[in-house]
Amino acid sequence: MTADTDVRSEPLTASEQIAEFVCSFDADRLIDSHRRQCSRTFVDTFAVAVAGKYEPASLSARKLVGFQGVGPGSPVGVVHGGARLWTDGTVTGCEAAALANGIFGHVLDYDDVTTPLRGHPSVVLWPALTAIGEARDLPGDRLVPAYVVGFEVLCKLSRVMAVPHYESGWHSTASIGVIGATAACAYLLSLDRSQVVNAIGLAVAQAAGCRENVGTQAKSFQAGQAAAAAVRAALFAESEFEASVRSLDGAHGYMHLYAQDEELAQSLGELGDLPLEIERAGIEVKQYPMCYATHRTLDALLSLRKDNELALEDVCHVQVETSNSALIPLTRHRPVTGLEGKFSIEYAVAAALMDGAVRLDTFTDDAVNRPSIQRFLACVESSEAEGALSPRWARVKVTLKNGRTVSRHIEILHGSAQDPLSDDELLRKVTDCLSFGRSDMDPQSLYDQAMNMHRVTVRELLDALTTRPNVQP
Repeated sequence: MTADTDVRSEPLTASEQIAEFVCSFDADRLIDSHRRQCSRTFVDTFAVAVAGKYEPASLSARKLVGFQGVGPGSPVGVVHGGARLWTDGTVTGCEAAALANGIFGHVLDYDDVTTPLRGHPSVVLWPALTAIGEARDLPGDRLVPAYVVGFEVLCKLSRVMAVPHYESGWHSTASIGVIGATAACAYLLSLDRSQVVNAIGLAVAQAAGCRENVGTQAKSFQAGQAAAAAVRAALFAESEFEASVRSLDGAHGYMHLYAQDEELAQSLGELGDLPLEIERAGIEVKQYPMCYATHRTLDALLSLRKDNELALEDVCHVQVETSNSALIPLTRHRPVTGLEGKFSIEYAVAAALMDGAVRLDTFTDDAVNRPSIQRFLACVESSEAEGALSPRWARVKVTLKNGRTVSRHIEILHGSAQDPLSDDELLRKVTDCLSFGRSDMDPQSLYDQAMNMHRVTVRELLDALTTRPNVQP
């Protein structure tokens, strides 16, 4: 990306660099594989949100938006600027829809991730984009380019500051994701450069989310709030609401407060350079509905269980060693709820050994509190190696009661950008999610609609995927 140096001699601020990229991005640069990958992220995010429909956090969110709607269930609501909940078609305000759909999509911790962010991109991007796209009845062919723009921005920021930012306690899905989602919304709305700068400043004004909330309902709220904040920032900026041009890189700005004053100019100067981040960083689709930090361990352990016909009662000890900093999110060592279990390496190991799988129904409170599981938690030991953060790896050593040991080392994770799920595997996940959410939606129809979103409006896309509840006149 290059700036117009004839107009001004001083360097562009970080917000101006982002604005230059957002306003000059040419969707014709995208190739079929980019569009297909983005459409797959929508399929995955939407299905995971449906699966989360009946979680306590989702039910609370659904109850709240009922008080904020422009007419729940009413087609008039959409026409006059509302947007709908993915789970049941209820129409509410644009920000409220983004908030609720973000909560639905993140509460199971089954949504996709990307390594640079150390977090979940799609659950912040898609709820924001569909809310604005539906409210304005925008063409669906703008969705994928907007997603790519937002993903590009959040990855470039993340490459500079995400690791120390995350380690210091920030929930980067929300605290960095809100900047990327705002850039995506700005592109979708065709904001001008000045408006994009203001939108970024308004996103910074709302950036938040801490890892202390991991294992609680508030984690999903943080993701939903980031999506809603992006909608709010873009719409306010469209209405000429102003913010500092140096909100990201000023003396009292985002990089000073949220990071360590790292320099952004070089990384942001690469916005739009090939390969685009959608290809370079890629998207990692989860196989298991729990924190991604457990997944290499689970791949290793489940393959050991299958190859050696192991059972929980055969095992006396499990040692897990991972690459540096891989265990940081796994803070729940003695979980007693399903949500806590999603962030427990001990529970991941115990459940995998006992059940031979880690599924959506692994994370009920009753499943976590099975006596044999609770007794085994103390038999799991984990540690991180010193050295580089990447490549990521996990090594699992299982000691059996007969004295024999078996072990396995995993680097490339199935579902990662290096070894993505096949379409059939993704459809199996989608089928499981829709069933868990008690939806009669056809998985193949969801997939086909997403792959053809460029042929319809956003409103028509959601018409095909959601059923509006009946409303009495």
